[in-house]
Amino acid sequence: MLVVADTSPINYLILIDAIELLPRLYRRVILPYPALDELLDPLAPDPVLLWAKAVPDWIELRSAPETISFEPELDRLGRGERAALLLAESFRAETPLLLLDDQAARETAMARGFATTGTLGILKSADESGWIDLREYFLRLRGTNFRVSDKLLQTLLGGSPLNRGKL
Repeated sequence: MLVVADTSPINYLILIDAIELLPRLYRRVILPYPALDELLDPLAPDPVLLWAKAVPDWIELRSAPETISFEPELDRLGRGERAALLLAESFRAETPLLLLDDQAARETAMARGFATTGTLGILKSADESGWIDLREYFLRLRGTNFRVSDKLLQTLLGGSPLNRGKL
């Protein structure tokens, strides 16, 4: 399966010590250079910077094609999201999966016919494979600045609360 990633899922999987789930789930992940640039931002957390300075061999770095026409739906996306989407479009014949967390980016990708998943979907897949305890990784994720509703986390946990009746 061909997989193209944006910055956010990579960033949060690094922060919760779950980045190695990606090669287990997908073998190889294509990352556009603008997403790598975002991971290398001097304000990025130290673990993210260290990872981005020595990208593992299961990551394939690629340049994204430039957009020629005016596309307002792309203008509302971040640089890494836009590059991931344009790169996925260059692989359209192989039907890539896009790893995106931003809702607007996911909606744009789905409107263009792409399947998407994000950090939560990756964790859910790893839990279903028996590799992680979803509750534990959701708690780790809550220790970052990842934005997600308590209700969604509870739904993904099968309706059970994350911690003592509340998230």
